[in-house]
Amino acid sequence: MSSIQSRIVRYGGLKPCKTAFIDAHSPGSDQKENFTIVGGGVSESPDQHVHITDKIGFNIGAAGQPPKCCNSLHSHTTAEVFFVAKGRWRFFWGLHGDAGEFIAEEGDIFNIPTGIFRGFENVGQDYGMIMAILGGDDAGGGVTWAPHVIEDAQAHGLMLGDNGVLYDSKKGEELPHNVRPMPLLTEEELKAFPEVPVEEVMPYVARYWDLIALAAKTPAKVIGEDAIIKDKPGFEVDFLTRGSAVTEPVATAQPVVLMPATGHWRITINDVEVTLSAGDTAVALSGESYSVAPSMTGEAGLYRITATDDAAGDTWTG
Repeated sequence: MSSIQSRIVRYGGLKPCKTAFIDAHSPGSDQKENFTIVGGGVSESPDQHVHITDKIGFNIGAAGQPPKCCNSLHSHTTAEVFFVAKGRWRFFWGLHGDAGEFIAEEGDIFNIPTGIFRGFENVGQDYGMIMAILGGDDAGGGVTWAPHVIEDAQAHGLMLGDNGVLYDSKKGEELPHNVRPMPLLTEEELKAFPEVPVEEVMPYVARYWDLIALAAKTPAKVIGEDAIIKDKPGFEVDFLTRGSAVTEPVATAQPVVLMPATGHWRITINDVEVTLSAGDTAVALSGESYSVAPSMTGEAGLYRITATDDAAGDTWTG
């Protein structure tokens, strides 16, 4: 078990990777930075730094992008949940990104349904950051890219092997003799990726200011079997405010991740006390105790993610 101090990661200490995925050289995506906070994530690059290596049943990551920078269209087989830590973001989906879209503001959360191509763009005025929760210790085993993303990447010197590893021809790298290029999805295979209309996707979005109201006295259930967003992705997500803070220590039966969205929060895990703010992350492992409450006046919201015994997989539909 890692030390408690090593399971506290601050926004300012995050180590980015600019070559995490196949679109790292593609114009419009080449300024994207990826961060792996907890677990191995889904990076295709050995350059990706992992801040907390404990396996807790799900992964925590982040994506940072300057204005007008896009994350290319891809799909996951387990949950991909984002909440906006900084900036204004456009999420879009469909094979060509035109099946639907919406704008997410700071604090908003989106549980993207599995099995659809999705992408996102920073449409704000400054560098933006979105925090990610990925289902499963291996985050579903990787990413499935839309065929045109792989073709575009090859034109800019990046090749993805069928072993899930990137090779950069600009660095003189070639595919090993026992590795073939990642095959493009066929027309028949693409039929399994639906073009989901907006009205079927928006129930997987929860807005920050609604959560502030709902969590005024007790934590708001954001993602779970009986939550605002109904899903069982291998974890549950709650939202806490000043009126629903956990002021007395509680023992954990499952790993818990605490991620402030706004304000400053005093978090205690066993006998270690720290003050965290937006973009920071703290992990309490099974058998530890924690408490969390705002450390100063003003607006305060926090996401709490708790592992469950549910298997990571396709979006649950009841």
